[in-house]
Amino acid sequence: MKRSTLGFVHAAHTGKNGSALLAVFWGIIVLTMAVAGWFFWLQQRVQEHGQDSRSLEALAMAYSGIDIALNPKVNRYSWSLLEKEIAPGMGYRVTMESEGARLNLKLLLTGNDPARLAIFKKWLEWVIGVEDDNKRDRLVDCLLDYVDADNIARIKGQEDNKDYHPANRMILSLDELKRIPDMEPLLAYPGWKNLLTLDSSKIFDLMEAPEELLRLLPGFNEAQVQSLLKIRAGMDGILHTEDDPPFKSPDALLGQLGMQGQANLKRRTELETLVGVNEPTIRIQAEGYSGKVIRQVQVVVRKGTGTPQILSWIE
Repeated sequence: MKRSTLGFVHAAHTGKNGSALLAVFWGIIVLTMAVAGWFFWLQQRVQEHGQDSRSLEALAMAYSGIDIALNPKVNRYSWSLLEKEIAPGMGYRVTMESEGARLNLKLLLTGNDPARLAIFKKWLEWVIGVEDDNKRDRLVDCLLDYVDADNIARIKGQEDNKDYHPANRMILSLDELKRIPDMEPLLAYPGWKNLLTLDSSKIFDLMEAPEELLRLLPGFNEAQVQSLLKIRAGMDGILHTEDDPPFKSPDALLGQLGMQGQANLKRRTELETLVGVNEPTIRIQAEGYSGKVIRQVQVVVRKGTGTPQILSWIE
């Protein structure tokens, strides 16, 4: 009887020890898991803050590039200033492009001018590919009804109704075109927004516009288009290099295309109301980087000899 009692006590003691060890074991597991979870959370926070820091550095680099490009003395040929590595793996790259290379939609729609609207319709047909006359006329009339001050619909346009309310003011942003009826033939064209501007001082710049825009000008024949392409490219035959010839006015450039003298004065005067040279409005694209993180800033600015006028800022 005594041995049995002692055996029972020993067994009970052993069971308690085993339970305690098991509890300690599970405690260690739970503690390990908690420590691992905390360590993982801490690591994530460090990485997040590191990423945030990189992002801020990249944005600061992009701002630096914009600041350099805004200087009145800096142009697209200032290559040594437009690309800089400030520290290993951290710097900026900047490109500068004239807004005169784009078609100014605002000026085309201003004043309901037949010559300007003819250019716009040619552009829709020849460049965008809207060959259907009805679709092209509908698109133009809806645009004109959107920007005019009255509520009288054009033949193929659309004015105010319960589902649609035109702004009755000039377009402020190209994104507004998405609100206007039957713009799909234009909006479906890849990169349509990069072909248009609202900010340049003329419909386009003779020294900047691509070949397809030059063909839109009234009275411009193919020989004159090819002659202009050759003249503006300079001696090296490459546009946008430092040997491109300077012209102070479109009149001087048009004179070199055979439009000299009193006989061509009316034609030159008409063209000068549409196109220009030395467009002061510039699109600046700055890309800042820090490590693998890249931030971009795009600014449209009107530059002169004084303080630049910022027209838009996107980042």
